[in-house]
Amino acid sequence: MRFLIQRVNEAHVQVEGQVIGKIGKGLLVFVGISRSDFMQENNSAENEDNDFDQKKAYEIADKMIKKLIGLRIFEDENGKTNLDMKAVGGQLLMISQFTLYADCRKGNRPSFVNAGDPQKANDIYRYVIDRCKKEIEVVEEGSFGANMQISLVNDGPFTIILDSAEICK
Repeated sequence: MRFLIQRVNEAHVQVEGQVIGKIGKGLLVFVGISRSDFMQENNSAENEDNDFDQKKAYEIADKMIKKLIGLRIFEDENGKTNLDMKAVGGQLLMISQFTLYADCRKGNRPSFVNAGDPQKANDIYRYVIDRCKKEIEVVEEGSFGANMQISLVNDGPFTIILDSAEICK
């Protein structure tokens, strides 16, 4: 799982010209789900349908959410990045983005074989949204699988990548 996090003063997402999610000060988070986030150990591509490990996926998601919510990346009264989301009353805009798992090693067309199966990834994405809503007062979201237009005013700019391969070792 990958979270691409941008600290923003404001952000919104549109689908077909309609704003479906909008936040003020907070974090715009692009959420990528990989096949490895929900696959049981000793998996082979042929057995993917039988090897969905929901418990593993939710454990990874919980660790990522805890790290996201606890990141001290907002400035305190001295201008130091010392405050987390709750301390500043920050808001979240969560956007699903399978392209965070693009493999560009060969050729010029990215491969997305490492991205999670859409149905399973959507289940995990929904779980992430629901868990975040239990922690943060304002959580807005994009539309899974839709063509979205995202607008933001990046604060800093301040952009961080959280990768479960590093966070969940």
